[in-house]
Order: sequence, then C-alpha cells, then structure tokens
Amino acid sequence: MVKIADIELGEFPLLLAPMEDVSDPPFRALCKKEGADVMYTEFISSEGLIRDAVKSRVKLDIYEYERPVGIQVFGNEISSMIEATKIIEQTRPDIIDINYGCPVKKVACKGSGAGILQDIPKMIRLTKAIVDSTDLPVTVKTRLGWDENTKFIVEVAEALQDIGIKAISIHGRTRKQMYKGEADWTLIGEVKNNPRMHIPVFGNGDIDSGEKAVVAKDKYGVDGIMIGRASIGYPWIFNEIKHYMEYGYTPAPPTLEQRVDMARQHIQMAVEWKGPRLGVVETRRHYGNYFRHIHNFKEFRSRLVTDENIEDIEQTLDDVLSRFSGIEIQAV
Repeated sequence: MVKIADIELGEFPLLLAPMEDVSDPPFRALCKKEGADVMYTEFISSEGLIRDAVKSRVKLDIYEYERPVGIQVFGNEISSMIEATKIIEQTRPDIIDINYGCPVKKVACKGSGAGILQDIPKMIRLTKAIVDSTDLPVTVKTRLGWDENTKFIVEVAEALQDIGIKAISIHGRTRKQMYKGEADWTLIGEVKNNPRMHIPVFGNGDIDSGEKAVVAKDKYGVDGIMIGRASIGYPWIFNEIKHYMEYGYTPAPPTLEQRVDMARQHIQMAVEWKGPRLGVVETRRHYGNYFRHIHNFKEFRSRLVTDENIEDIEQTLDDVLSRFSGIEIQAV
C-alpha cells in the first residue's frame, strides 16, 4: 500500500498532474470518475493568494468527492510561501504540493517553478520552511534539473526527503527541454532505487498507455505515475491503464456516444463553475482528444473550438452524433 503520510493511495496510484487551465474542478471530477486516485489542483501563485487575487482564490475550490486532493502552490519568497500555506490550510486539502517543475518563462525566469532548480540551497530552505509551518503533508513536483549539466535530482530528492516532504513527483525532463524530446526515466528510477529513499516516488512524463505504465513500474520501480497531457480530453486514460495492468490488454476505446456524453458533462460543469465565457473557452483544448481517431472530423473540431456559447456546442455535439453514429473508433 502506497501512502503519503497516513493517506492510503492504493497499490500503484495514478495521480492527475497539476496543469494550468486544465486541472480545474470540472475536469478533476471527470478524472476521478474514470479512475484517478489523487487529484492535484492547478498551480496557485503564492503572491496571488496573499493579494487576494480572484484567479488565485478560485483555484482553492476543492470538493469532498475528490479526496485525496492536493493544492499546489508556487513562488520563490519564503515569507510569501508560508503565508500562502496558511491560507491554503483553511480550505482543508489533504496535501500541500510545491511546484518546482513549471518551465514556462514567466514563472521559471522569476525563480519560481523550475527556476528554483538554479538555486538548490534555496529550494531546500524554502521547502523546509513550508514543512515546518504546516501539519499537512507536503509533497514536491519537480524536474531532473535546469539543464543537462545540472541533473542533480538523486541528491535533491534525498535532501528534500530529509527535511520532511512526504512524497516526490519527478518529470523526466529538464527545464531547458520544456516538453520536447522523450522523458528520461533513468534518473527517476535512480531516485526510487536510492537505498536511502523511503518516501513514495512518482514518475511523470510521456505515460499514455498501459504498456508504458507497466514499464515504469517494473523497470524503474516507481510507486505510482502522475499523468498530465495524456489525460487532456481523455479522462478514460486512468481506467485504461488500470485495466491493462490488471488484465494485460487495453480495453476497447470509448464509443462515440460515450465521448459525446463526456464532452457534454465537461462543458456543462465548466460553464457552471467558470461562467459562460471562460467555461466555453477553456474547455476547447479538450475537444481534439475527446474525438481523436475519428476520420473526417476536421469540420466538427473547427466548430467546437469556435462555438461561442454552450447552446452552439450542444448543437455541434448533436450533429456529431448524427454524422458519425455507428462508426467504430479504433485505438491507436
């Protein structure tokens, strides 16, 4: 049984990665229903929380059905991160996660996210300050290093463990790589197989099938997998991986009707939670995957990503059912 502190996660948990404008409550609800074991929120700016910024505050929304759920925070000022941690505690998450992995320029080049990988001593000081300031279990998500010359993740993970974090999730790329090339799981395996490590080590990067999940488990020994991009518009990925790991084959892909139903649930919840404008706009990135592997779908995809309101989207989904009803969708 894998545990984060006293929180039981199962034998080989699958975690939904924190993704900006993706891992919101509507999408988390769908992933939970489809087998995700642990939820993480979108990352939240410590400075935004302190300033009471609406965009940051709304990301604190969590729900009982999601548990266990972690709220992820980023920043590079110790005092601000401690103050943000106190604000986060009031929402009663199960876990506080620190983002040391975001590679985007506006975050990393200010010393937050993956930017702190250029200053490991500060990374350790900041983490210890947060661990010491809360009774909630603290976890970390990070990368292998800043670039090819600074992949110190084995030593960094051990140091973070020693100052009190309860689990670590490692994306198998450096900040310089962003999301290019293939994730390198070798160093993730070295972290897990370090005899001095005793906290859970979760791997992240390029896992989009049961076959790859089995390799991650058997070859590299990780305690579980964090899934990000492969879940966008495809929450079924969690149960598909679990099915493969139990039975040795991937189940049939979701039918057209199941895809349309999931897309309907998503847009309805998104509009309810975010409002009619943001709900429509921020759900658009999911449609390509909801309807992947359907031939001659270009016209309908174009409509879905340009429709301005939920009524138009509902009509487009009705038209999808009419046009493609009865087709067999092949897994690729």
